Amino acid sequence: MIELLRRASLRDASHPAIVDDHRTTSYGELVAAAESAAAYLAGHDVRRFGVLDYDAATVVSLLAAASLVGAEACLYPPIEDPEALAEQAARFDHQLVFTHHQDVLGTVPCVDPAELFATPAGQPGEPPAVRPLLVLTTGTTGTPRGIRHDWNRLLRAAGRIEAAPGQRWLFCYGPHQFGGLQILIHVMAAGATLVAPAPRRPREGLAAMGTHGITHVSATPTYWRFLLAEMRSAGNPVPDLQQVTLGGEAVPGPLLGELASTFPNANISQVYAASEFGSSGSVRDARDGLPLSVLDRGDEADIVMKIVDDELWVRSRVGMLGYYGEEADDPDGWRPTGDLVDIEGDRILFRGRSSDIINVGGVKVHPLPVENLISEVPGVKMARVYGRPNAMTGAIVAVEVVAEDGVDTDELDTAIRDACADLVSASRPRSIKFVDEIATTGDKIVRRMNA
Repeated sequence: MIELLRRASLRDASHPAIVDDHRTTSYGELVAAAESAAAYLAGHDVRRFGVLDYDAATVVSLLAAASLVGAEACLYPPIEDPEALAEQAARFDHQLVFTHHQDVLGTVPCVDPAELFATPAGQPGEPPAVRPLLVLTTGTTGTPRGIRHDWNRLLRAAGRIEAAPGQRWLFCYGPHQFGGLQILIHVMAAGATLVAPAPRRPREGLAAMGTHGITHVSATPTYWRFLLAEMRSAGNPVPDLQQVTLGGEAVPGPLLGELASTFPNANISQVYAASEFGSSGSVRDARDGLPLSVLDRGDEADIVMKIVDDELWVRSRVGMLGYYGEEADDPDGWRPTGDLVDIEGDRILFRGRSSDIINVGGVKVHPLPVENLISEVPGVKMARVYGRPNAMTGAIVAVEVVAEDGVDTDELDTAIRDACADLVSASRPRSIKFVDEIATTGDKIVRRMNA
């Protein structure tokens, strides 16, 4: 990370790197903060540490400092009490956490990042050969796991990113998420500007688009669905985006169409990526799924794909080294992604996660196609399809629905059941519940079995 900041600073040290609700931080300021923090880490022999901070400039500076001295940083998700912080630190053997949140101080030694940035910087040095980073999964399929990365692998493709200082990217992800890390790398490599409102919800994102002249937005499909709903409710002018990117979840075809019609001047891209194997690149044809040609990449490609028993597998040269606490395996070997797919014509279409499958009396039901069908019913603002335990069949298909304002939910219930009438019996929803909002984890809908 430090090399990206230094390169952008050499072009224009005063160029705004990060804009938040309180201040603007330039590339020169980020480099200075990173080199001061690196001096602290080296002087105190800090080799592994956690970070509990939501400020983008602080996070980028600490990541760059760690990459400069070869220390392993780990960004924590939001934590609200000392016990939870102690548990998180213990899971990953962190003896030190950098945070300015006084409410979580307890048994874990904590240092305010301001102390690092006040440390006199030494002579600018070069990064070491080994530069570890620990990234946590979002936990949408269970307890978050620690994934061991190395900056040299993560930045493999960053050298191909062209300078684009005029771009202004909206930061929709949490910095602890892999999607957030990818955006940080891309923006810093381009020498562009990152706009990071807080909190990072669609409502604040929409406001930032109008206030800060956002040109590029990358977010999960769930985030985009909420943002489009927020736009319809607010009635404000539509932002003139240049780039719309989706990643982190399977992308429904109808959502691509709605985004294209809402932002007619924007390029629409899909990114298939994961914390484990990195980013496979973007698809820009505004069609559902991946082109079948991704299976024909040569062995020298950063990411190679194949399909085994309807599941997508990858072999990555930019992905993880392994899971924290587990024996090392071949980092460049084949790995299952957990994504179930079908081939239709020249496309690879995503059917859902293997962990999301609902077993209804021995019939395997993929929730995503059912969810997409229900989402197209007029009056449905958002839907979540999941499995609910049942004594007779083991599980049934259940649905949570957020209705559009003013819609009669009894009529909408009937319309949803009518829309699903042609599905096989096991796939038809047996329970439809109307809710005010659908909970997400990492801006992704959780579809695994509910207790």
